[in-house]
Amino acid sequence: MRSSSRASLREPSYFVLAALLDGRLHGYAVVKRVAELSGGRVKLAAGSLYSVIDRLLGEGLLLADGEEIVNGRARRYYRLTDSGQAVLAEEADRLAEAARVVHDRLPNPTSPRPETGRRSTRRALPA
Repeated sequence: MRSSSRASLREPSYFVLAALLDGRLHGYAVVKRVAELSGGRVKLAAGSLYSVIDRLLGEGLLLADGEEIVNGRARRYYRLTDSGQAVLAEEADRLAEAARVVHDRLPNPTSPRPETGRRSTRRALPA
């Protein structure tokens, strides 16, 4: 059971945090890593990325971690905080538990469905 009352992460936030698990990245590298990790499902435009980053910075889940100038443009780097890593781990646990609820109840496609003990009350219609 979840120990925190924190709201669930939205998918873009989840994948931005996940992208930073291996270390600091700059914005464009975060966009590429998010696309890779999500199998292309989450595609962040610059505006969306920086909205997510600003929110995560404000929540203390990310830190700005340096800047460099590349081709005349500022490249800002971000990294996960300990709090960000904890929130991400908690969300991954929550998602795994939610998936288990479904997977444990799905019939195994390679074995016959278990009988429910009820008989059908439907009668065949005359041809």
